[in-house]
Amino acid sequence: MDEHAGEGGTVRNSVSGNAVVHGHSVQAQVIESLTIASSGAYRPPVPRQLPARNGLFVNRTTELGSLNDALTSSRLISVSGLGGVGKTQLVSRWATASGAEYFPDGQLYADLADSRHDGAVDVSAVLGDFLLALGVEKDFVPTSQNGRAALYRTVTSGRRLLVVVDNAQHAPEVRPLIPGGGHLVVLSRKRLPSLVLDGAAQIVVGPLDDEAGVELVRTWQHGAAERTATELVRLCSGLPLAMRTVGERLLRQSHLTLEDVVRGLGGDGDWLRGGDDDRSVAVVFEKVVSGFPEHTRELYLVLGCLPGTTFTGPMATAAGVGRFDEGVGDLLDAHMAVPHGRDASHRFRLHDVVRAHARGYALRHRPEQWHTDVLARVLDFYVERAAQADRLVLGDRFRLQDAPSAAAPFPDGTEALDWLDAERANLLAVLREGARHGRHEAVWRLCESLWALYHSRKHYADWIESHRLGIAAAQWEARPDAEIRLRNQLARAHYDLGEYVQARSELERAEELFGLVSDPRLRGVVWESHGLVCLAEGDPEAALDLFERALEANAGDRHGVAVQTYNVAQALVAAGRPRQAVERLDPVLAELPERDSMRMRINLVLSRARHALGDTDGALALAVDAAVLAHARGQYAKLEQALALAAELADLVQDARLRTACLDKARELRRTAGVAPAEEAGPGRDS
Repeated sequence: MDEHAGEGGTVRNSVSGNAVVHGHSVQAQVIESLTIASSGAYRPPVPRQLPARNGLFVNRTTELGSLNDALTSSRLISVSGLGGVGKTQLVSRWATASGAEYFPDGQLYADLADSRHDGAVDVSAVLGDFLLALGVEKDFVPTSQNGRAALYRTVTSGRRLLVVVDNAQHAPEVRPLIPGGGHLVVLSRKRLPSLVLDGAAQIVVGPLDDEAGVELVRTWQHGAAERTATELVRLCSGLPLAMRTVGERLLRQSHLTLEDVVRGLGGDGDWLRGGDDDRSVAVVFEKVVSGFPEHTRELYLVLGCLPGTTFTGPMATAAGVGRFDEGVGDLLDAHMAVPHGRDASHRFRLHDVVRAHARGYALRHRPEQWHTDVLARVLDFYVERAAQADRLVLGDRFRLQDAPSAAAPFPDGTEALDWLDAERANLLAVLREGARHGRHEAVWRLCESLWALYHSRKHYADWIESHRLGIAAAQWEARPDAEIRLRNQLARAHYDLGEYVQARSELERAEELFGLVSDPRLRGVVWESHGLVCLAEGDPEAALDLFERALEANAGDRHGVAVQTYNVAQALVAAGRPRQAVERLDPVLAELPERDSMRMRINLVLSRARHALGDTDGALALAVDAAVLAHARGQYAKLEQALALAAELADLVQDARLRTACLDKARELRRTAGVAPAEEAGPGRDS
């Protein structure tokens, strides 16, 4: 074999581990055989995220016409009106009927109330959700908001897409959500005049007038007297939500007539309001809830004191609710609750107007201690359930808390991670309330378990806020081990975001606590993170020292040794010492099981090291092997790195076929990963 001069001598064209130096034509065949797309041209997914329409819809002819007219005059449409006036139903009706022909590439929907923290919306999280819904593979979602916004514009360019954003409060929180192709409809309780500067068409949705309101009443009360129906419309301020609630609940009581309902709503001026835009709507809700069965009232009370925005049967049961299915059925019948999200048969939310009333209702009808007890049960539920999910997602990683006592309710890690993601707004809200009520042990434990969610799905605003709460809780509990652990997890968020000063600050504060703990693994995780920061900042020698310390702290843990040796080798290559990197990695690679996740990463570093030593053929074999391993594990970001490296090395050995195969496969990968512009990704419409 050829020999090449290298660091400290010569190297032979041989490769350790499973990578074998085949002829370049065989390597080209290997790359060409990788199947990225399942079959045929890649078709981006067609999301259908708009809330389902209910069966009752009257009038709104003017508003529907205005929406149609706005399509030709602006790509940005602002729809404003009171809570409960029917804005979301109006747009859902329009989009699935008269507007359907305009949006063959689907509909995206976001309720900004789910991502609003202390008045500010985590726009980056909304963009991340949109990118995933549009078919972008999670490893290709950028970390920064600007990066996500740029990719969002790219992948939506050329698409005829409808994006609906609900509960907007300020223009700046919706501007990054304007797609590259299609239309953005913004729903808000107030007008957003600054959107006019962006060319928005403005549509105001008012309460139903008497004629339209009577028509709605007669959809569920045939033959209703016009005078009585008109009075009901006025008592409900013309808001469809309140009128439907009356129709579906009060009139189910067979002994009542419409006249009885009107007399009941209009006869007591002392009914308490529940915090809604209009007193009459609160009166309606008050009367409806008073007519519920006891188990439904109890569910409503519990929902009124929950800090989050959605709810499920297991959570409500843990909070002390009995007969959940019957109770939620009553709320659905009354249009006070609606199914929510991808698991809409199991997850629900109160209409935001109803939620405001429920909170006031619970405050008036239950003492403070009851609220405290419910919150405690809900917090304990999430601590246990998140710990179960964490262990399914990340397996046997190092943790401070004991394993949950009960078996996990999820069949696999994928569903566990999806549950964490669906619950993320609730998890953060519960953490805040737990901190406010002094439940410090539960807060830091829940925070530790959320690493499974944040490390995988990269909700950075949630990640940072939750860990600040967790660190404070660990300090209250005098748990330096938990504080070290959570400061390290917080530092990794800042590291991902390129905020190295903040990351270093958290790690240095964690290191100050080393004298108070005995477990060497705590030191190891901090040294590893600190080393990654040094490497990113261009100081490989400092990184090498930290990685060596982390390696020593992981002595006896085969996987930990593999990870830290990999990090050591990265630093050695960056420091210009590739031979030492090879010498450190070769024995580790030889000991790794065939299916170990580190084998692919180690092959990439070894490839770069051998390339630096002049062993281009050996480096190329390792890069091709890394590509095969990354493909087998579905790790698309690493696959892209391996293909790029293999293409570069193929160019050096003047193998045009192998280089072309790598570049073609990389383009195919980017299309399948959803990061190519729509015009390059192929047709995305239903056939």
